[in-house]
Amino acid sequence: MRALRILLITVVVLGGLFVLADRLALHFAEGEAADKLRTSEGLATTPDVSIKGFPFLTQVVGGSLEDVEVGIKDYEADTGVNGQSLRIDDLKADMKGVEFSGDYSSATAATASGTATVAYDELLKTAKSEETQVAPGLTAKVVGLSDGGNGKIKVTVEATVLGVKLAEPVSVLSTVTVEGDTVRVHADSLPDFRGVTAAENEVRSITDFEQKIEGLPGGIRLDKVQAGKSGVEITVKGSNVRLAG
Repeated sequence: MRALRILLITVVVLGGLFVLADRLALHFAEGEAADKLRTSEGLATTPDVSIKGFPFLTQVVGGSLEDVEVGIKDYEADTGVNGQSLRIDDLKADMKGVEFSGDYSSATAATASGTATVAYDELLKTAKSEETQVAPGLTAKVVGLSDGGNGKIKVTVEATVLGVKLAEPVSVLSTVTVEGDTVRVHADSLPDFRGVTAAENEVRSITDFEQKIEGLPGGIRLDKVQAGKSGVEITVKGSNVRLAG
């Protein structure tokens, strides 16, 4: 019985040491991965990297990690226009089947999916916010974007008729869609400029607009978009996504 007790104590101690070593190695690997991702993507701040699954060390021996979650608070995406960028908030990606090199200098995920948000004030930069002639005696500009409910964007337009600014801005509900790397906002109906008529294509030159979003981390791409409370909520996906190297 004494020998059995000693054996059990030894197993418990060794098990505890293994768990401790596993967690220390995990913490170190997450830090290294975060630093490499920050460098490879040119991020302003260090992202959050969380490696899932236990034990970690057996995954390392196999050369593949089952599940890695990455969080980037603020990401500057390319717009494809004169080096301009678009801020994407709270980009979170779940990477599956991450293969890495022996020296951890490179890592590639078999698949990736995630979510992020483009705030309305950020997307507003894309809309025509300068006074533009829509019809003789009528000028207009977009002054606000907000949640219109039921997955719609509320586009608020300020108009001036014969030199007199309308007392209240007019608004329309718009549908947001994605095609390739481009987010499009399209008004469901045309705004009423208090009886002043204008050609539809001229009005839509104000109410409708699009924004290209390129250069997302590791080559992930836009998948779906939907209007939310604080901005356009996007989902992303990709395959053979490079985390580093």
